[in-house]
Amino acid sequence: MKGPRGELWLFTVTLLLAAGGIVMVYSASSILAQERFGDSYFFVRKQVLFAAVGIAAMVLLSRIPYTGFRHLAYPGIFLAITLLVLLAVPGFGVRAGGATRWLRLGGFAFQVSEVVKVFLVIFLAAFLSRKEEHIGDFRRVFPVPLAFLAVIVLLVLRQPDFGTSALLCAIAFFLFYLAGCRITHLAGLLLLALPGAAYVLVFEPYRLKRLLAFLKPWEHASDSGFHIVQSFISFGSGGLFGVGLGNSTQKLFYLPEPHTDFILAVVAEETGLVGVSVLLVLFLVLITRGFVIASRSEDRFGFTLASGLTALIALEVFINMGCAMGLLPTKGLPLPFISYGGTSLIVSLAVMGILMNISLTQRERETNKEGGEP
Repeated sequence: MKGPRGELWLFTVTLLLAAGGIVMVYSASSILAQERFGDSYFFVRKQVLFAAVGIAAMVLLSRIPYTGFRHLAYPGIFLAITLLVLLAVPGFGVRAGGATRWLRLGGFAFQVSEVVKVFLVIFLAAFLSRKEEHIGDFRRVFPVPLAFLAVIVLLVLRQPDFGTSALLCAIAFFLFYLAGCRITHLAGLLLLALPGAAYVLVFEPYRLKRLLAFLKPWEHASDSGFHIVQSFISFGSGGLFGVGLGNSTQKLFYLPEPHTDFILAVVAEETGLVGVSVLLVLFLVLITRGFVIASRSEDRFGFTLASGLTALIALEVFINMGCAMGLLPTKGLPLPFISYGGTSLIVSLAVMGILMNISLTQRERETNKEGGEP
């Protein structure tokens, strides 16, 4: 998948995932939309609009040199913190489902954490690439990014959103490791963070209930384990080939959030093991291609940026699928490209645009070298 074919693979798989997401959003949400809004197309109509905006962003970003993002590192991270702070300001933050994760500016609302993830990756990629020569020096490398990470994580936990906080920490540690930071430094930081993570996990009663439901879901099937038990039923009902598109029973008000966090359960019920396997293969192709792009990047910033953005998508896929299958405690993270949600879809497509630009830039550099240009 080298050269133009590489970008074509990434572009094609991305479009297939986005198109599949539109189909599944309609299938999973039509009954719910009819019941709530009297319009079975309410959610899918928005998803199509989000996809159009996201694809436009993807094409645009594939043409804007990624090297320019290096200059957005500090402005971007300060903007991310500002947006998170605005969530606590009355009139800006929108509370839904017991959490304040949406920011309303004018007539437009978006999920702040989706934007913050990308800004954090850009900042870390730029910062760590500049510190390449001093990567083994703890005092030169860790204080600044850890300070920003701590502020962001505390603000995200305030929403509250433990899942996204854990994801941000995982991405940061992955990039620290990738940059060549000492294992002893990373191990020490991890040991220091574990008590705090354990405290946060059990501090809120609902998080402890989710953990208990994860360990023994059938014993909590009527309360905290309801989501995962209904998801199990969806997977079991789907069998090998599924019950057919649009024929899910669990989406008829049994499975909570059938078009968002647990859309994979509807995919499993309607398309079976075969459909879930196809979806998994598409994600594997996309993630593999992302890391290939990273490995071929000649500059440290491009390598770290591509690796971080790919890891971001990969972790979101892993966590969402793991939660839907009962392999991880339930978290409110969407399945990229598939779950309903404008911010998630637009940001995911924009990320693909940046990856395509890194790939195209690398190909242009190789072409220039072959042509003897400086």
